[in-house]
Amino acid sequence: MTDVDRADAPPRPGALPSADPADAAAGASAAPLPDIAGALPLFAEFRALTPGTPPAGPTVDLRPTADATDPPAPALPDGGAAPAAAPAPAATGAAAPAGIAPAWLGAVVVVALAAGFVGGAAGYLGARGATGALLGDRSRARTPAPGSVAAAVAAVRPSVVTVRTTDADGANVGSGFLLSGAGHVLTNDHVLGTGAGTVQVTLAGGAVTGARVVGVDREADLAVLQVQDARGRRPARLGDPAALAVGDPVLAFGSPLALTDTVTAGIVSALDRPLRTGGDAGEQVRYYAAIQTDAAVNQGNSGGPLVDAAGRVVGVNAVIQSVAGRQEAGSIGLAFAIPIDQARRVAGEIIASGSARRTVFGADVTDVVGSPGVQLGAVAAGGPARRAGLRAGDIVTRLDGRALEGAVDLIALVRRRAPGEAVSVGYDRGALARTVSVRLAAGRG
Repeated sequence: MTDVDRADAPPRPGALPSADPADAAAGASAAPLPDIAGALPLFAEFRALTPGTPPAGPTVDLRPTADATDPPAPALPDGGAAPAAAPAPAATGAAAPAGIAPAWLGAVVVVALAAGFVGGAAGYLGARGATGALLGDRSRARTPAPGSVAAAVAAVRPSVVTVRTTDADGANVGSGFLLSGAGHVLTNDHVLGTGAGTVQVTLAGGAVTGARVVGVDREADLAVLQVQDARGRRPARLGDPAALAVGDPVLAFGSPLALTDTVTAGIVSALDRPLRTGGDAGEQVRYYAAIQTDAAVNQGNSGGPLVDAAGRVVGVNAVIQSVAGRQEAGSIGLAFAIPIDQARRVAGEIIASGSARRTVFGADVTDVVGSPGVQLGAVAAGGPARRAGLRAGDIVTRLDGRALEGAVDLIALVRRRAPGEAVSVGYDRGALARTVSVRLAAGRG
């Protein structure tokens, strides 16, 4: 049985204009709902963060931007997310998120958050990174050909930042990008460490400015900062992850091992890949329905943008999977990013109110022993699952047509969606297979 926390109904202010109007109604009518949560080993340590006071000022529009010259992005052939690849057997003695536990010659598989502590090799590389930055400046003097990779890089580079934090545990380095002209920066929650120290942001071109924490969503692994001086800075253009297809080219930006202004290239390897990290020794449990890519992502890339071929942000780099010990963990072509539509929704709520809502299904869930699927335990009266007619003992097998291997899949895919969204749920009750529409609700985040 997974851990259960109770969700409350009242919606928070500040939902983005694109939010489903049914969201508020779904949240307002729901009784306290059981939520779904779980735990797996995590690479890094987490402690509670205290959200900052939300800023005053004009409403920030975080909707996707599009230019008339942008080429149309290809859609998935089936109009939905690509199915997750079948997992390989887990390495002996290794623990990894469900569905991604391959074994390579007995090596330990490590799921790592892509932020790094400064020091050792990282500190050395950071010191040498000045040469790389100069070379990067030299390359920007050229005019990239329209539609080229260089043109996409040039479009995004001015918006990418390096985030450095210092607290009692030491110094930490990660990445981020400008989300608005008001100086809001989107990054990962885990980049901030304990959240009790100082935060500095290095903008494109090398200017260093202080920043405050506007708010965080720990489970979604997202945080919004606001820099002190963003005059003349250009926010990143946001794309639409729904337009991505497996095989599309993508670029990862950030400061791996403190090497600022780094860009790597790859493709979309999978969409909506369910992951779970954390749970040991008080570590924060986090769920991701991630964009998987083979672009090189390493410690320090956390919070940086994953970008499509047109120079639009489609994801926030967050997690890598490595075959190594803790100190040597690095890229093996398995990196995962939070889809930008989810990140944009969470960030908009944080900017408006200082916190974000959690999307809930309204039932306890467990894996089905010996077969794929998710068994429902207690189903909350008045919650989304109960209103749709689901009962304890039902076996949920599909969500919006996607087969579910286990509870992590259902939790991650529900969290990926906004409160008020309706999803198609396939389930078995005894010998009967049925399908029902479930309208998700907002819970306590």
